[in-house]
Amino acid sequence: MNPVIGVDISKGESHAQAFLKRGLPFGKVFKFHHNFEGLTSFLEYIRDVESAAGIRPSVVMEATGHYHSPVVQFLDEHQYVTIVINPLISFEAKKTNLRRVKTDAADAFQLGMLFYKEEFEPIKKRGQHLMNLRYLTRQYDSLTGMYVQMKLQFQAILDQVFPEYRGVFGDLYSKVSLKLLAKYSTSKDVLEMTESEITAAIQSFTGRGRSALWCMERAQILMAAARRNPFKETAFPSHLISIQLLIKLLLQYQEHLTDLVKSIDALAEELLEYDLIQSIPGIGTKIAATILAEIGEIDRFENAKKLVAFAGVDPSVFSSGKFVSTQNRITKHGSRRLRSALFQAVRCGIRSNRNKKLRAFYDKKRAEGKLFRVAVIACVNKLIHWIFAILTKKESFHLD
Repeated sequence: MNPVIGVDISKGESHAQAFLKRGLPFGKVFKFHHNFEGLTSFLEYIRDVESAAGIRPSVVMEATGHYHSPVVQFLDEHQYVTIVINPLISFEAKKTNLRRVKTDAADAFQLGMLFYKEEFEPIKKRGQHLMNLRYLTRQYDSLTGMYVQMKLQFQAILDQVFPEYRGVFGDLYSKVSLKLLAKYSTSKDVLEMTESEITAAIQSFTGRGRSALWCMERAQILMAAARRNPFKETAFPSHLISIQLLIKLLLQYQEHLTDLVKSIDALAEELLEYDLIQSIPGIGTKIAATILAEIGEIDRFENAKKLVAFAGVDPSVFSSGKFVSTQNRITKHGSRRLRSALFQAVRCGIRSNRNKKLRAFYDKKRAEGKLFRVAVIACVNKLIHWIFAILTKKESFHLD
C-alpha cells in the first residue's frame, strides 16, 4: 500500500480524495472547513484511510496563497507528511486529460493521482523556518507598497497647503519633519511664532540628536519658506484634517516597518546562508533575506537551471516546423518577488562598479550589442548560478 490524500484547497474549505494505492480510490470526496470542527473531522477521515491502508498516508496539496497554511500547520501538529506542490505542475498535469472538468472534487482526485506520477519532497522543519522568513519579507513588501501610496497622497495635500515646506529638511519624511509639520501645517501657523519658539519645537522633536545651531538653522529656513509660500492659509479646511491624519499614518508605517526589519534580521541571522549570500557585492540584508525566503530549501533544485526557471528568467522557446523564434521573452514563471530581488541585486552590483565581476560580465554583453534589459537579464542568470553554488557548497563568494 502507498496511501495518499489529495486536497484541493479553497478559501475557508477544502475537498479531499484518498487513494490506498495507485488507481484505487478510497471512499468518496470528503469536504471540510478550515475551523476546529472541520479539521477535526478531516483528521478522523485521515485515520480511517490509515486504518484501511495499514500505514500513514501522505497529504498532497497545491500552494494556494495563505489558504493552505492552516491545513499544513494542523497536519504538522499531528505528524503527518505534507507535500505542497507548485500550482503550475498540477495545471500542466490537468491539461494532459482529454476531458476538461474543473470542480473541487476533480482537482482533489487529480492531485492524488499526480502523487503517483511524480516524486515530491515533503515539507521540512527547516522549510518552516524559511516560510516564516518568507511571510515577514512579503509582509514588508506589502507594507512598503502601502507606505509609498500614503506618501503620494501626503505630497498631493502638501502641494495645496504648504508647497514651500519641501526644502526645509533634507528628508521630508523624517520624524522631526513630520512632527513639526503636524504642529505648524500652514504658513500662518509658522509666521505667528518667533524664531526661538520654532527652534525650541524642533529641539523637542530631535531630542539630543541635533545641535542647537542646527535647530536654529532649520527654524530660519522654515520661516523663510513660510514667507515664500504663495498662500498663508488653505482655502479647504478639509486639507488640514487630511494632512494631520496622513502624518499620523506615515509615522505608524515607519514604526511598523522598523519593527519588521528587526524581526526579519533576527530570523535571517539564524541561517548560515544569510551571511554567505551577502558576500556577493550588491546584496544587502533585505535582498539577502528575500532571496533566501523565496528560494526556500536549495535541495529542491537539482541544478542551477531549475533555480533559473523557478525565478522565471529562463527564455521561453517557440518553434513550429521549420520556424524557430529568435526573439524569446523570459517566462516570468515562479516567484515574482525573487525575480524582483535579483534584479535589484544586479542593479546594485553593476552601479558604481560595486561587483567588478558582474560589471565586467555586463560590459561584455553590452559590447556584444545586447540591449540594456537583455544584458541585465543575463546578469541575473549569472547571479543565480553564483547563488546556487554558494547555497549548495556553503562557501562565500570570491571575486577571483
